Amino acid sequence: MRETISILLLMLIAVPIAGELKFHPFQDDFRISFGTTAFFFFLLWLRPSLVAGIVTGIIVVLFRIVLDFLCGDVFSFLSSLQMHFPAFCYYATFACLFSLFRVNTLHHRPLWVGLLGTGAEIAANLVELSFRAVSLEGVLRLEVVGPIAVIALIRSFFVLSFFNMIQLRQAKWMEKQQRNRNEQMLMLISNLYEEAVLLKKTLHQVEEITRDCYELYREMNEVEHKDGTTNKRYAKRLLSLAGQVHEVKKDNQRIYAGLSKLISDEKERDYMPLGELIAIIVQGQRKYAKLLEKDIQFETNVEVPYLACHIYTTLSLINNLVGNSVEAIRDRGMVSIVASIDESREWIHFVVTDDGPGIVVKDKELLFMPGFTTKYDVSGRPSTGIGLSYVKEVTASLQGMIDLSEDLCGQTTQFCIRLPIATLIQKG
Repeated sequence: MRETISILLLMLIAVPIAGELKFHPFQDDFRISFGTTAFFFFLLWLRPSLVAGIVTGIIVVLFRIVLDFLCGDVFSFLSSLQMHFPAFCYYATFACLFSLFRVNTLHHRPLWVGLLGTGAEIAANLVELSFRAVSLEGVLRLEVVGPIAVIALIRSFFVLSFFNMIQLRQAKWMEKQQRNRNEQMLMLISNLYEEAVLLKKTLHQVEEITRDCYELYREMNEVEHKDGTTNKRYAKRLLSLAGQVHEVKKDNQRIYAGLSKLISDEKERDYMPLGELIAIIVQGQRKYAKLLEKDIQFETNVEVPYLACHIYTTLSLINNLVGNSVEAIRDRGMVSIVASIDESREWIHFVVTDDGPGIVVKDKELLFMPGFTTKYDVSGRPSTGIGLSYVKEVTASLQGMIDLSEDLCGQTTQFCIRLPIATLIQKG
């Protein structure tokens, strides 16, 4: 509503002023001006076109009467009103026909908008000329219809082209905003996917702990010391502890069920061309590198850009490796991402290479251990150390493998993930 009022106010200011940029084609009071062009343009943005047209017509007449008063030597209100009242008829007629034709419901058919706008302007001009002929006791000449039709046609399609250019620009901007939101949502859900995998692993560990506690409880109940005493008091405490762990497990199961419902449905939207997925990763990591004030170049080589892969699995795996490369590079460097399929077309390879400082030999054996990290922030706090362990866990669950290699000089570090292609592509 506020936007409509703003457009209407702007229209009431712009149309009377633009109407003074004019010429008189028939050597009388009838004028061709930019006011009608602006009027048509604003009507395309306004839904209550009839009210807007009538109000604009009144404002235009009042504006021209005021100009006559300020600029004329001899002023007569009635003479001025008689001269400019036909202009009100033009705007009112145009708005009536515009509303009758429902032009604003035809924005998806620009040709019809242009033709109906042309027809409305021709009719409005003829009404204005008729009123001028009556008020001045003249005669409406039919030869003026041709020039009016030509001018109306040119002016209508000029306005329409300008309007469509703005609409197209707005549509592109909205598409870009929507694409950014979708990419952010994909990255968010891929992070949730990562957390869900780790939570599932934790659930399995909690289940084993609960089972071990219960087994230990049974054994302690059966043990009797030489002096006849038993461990039943400790056994009861152990059973209570097992119950508490079981409650934690149930809470985690509820959380895991919610995450799974959000991200694990195998639907069409869960798959995306591999080339687009890699582009999303690069775009996000480029922003991350800029945030870290690093100058990092990204290179990609996707042999199968149109292969539809599972979004969250692919994003979470590759994004982890690329993120590690970005964090490992000190000030400037290069990160390369290669995706290819082997000759048997049964395995897909993802290779992430960076020219960072490399990995110390003693750290290589610990690199995939949960909690191990070599990264610290500016305050000295360590990273979570779950990124590579997660990548290895998911890769193994997909019957794949991950390898780390470096060149002889230690100038590049390369992670290679090898996965069965059937675990990533859409089933069926």
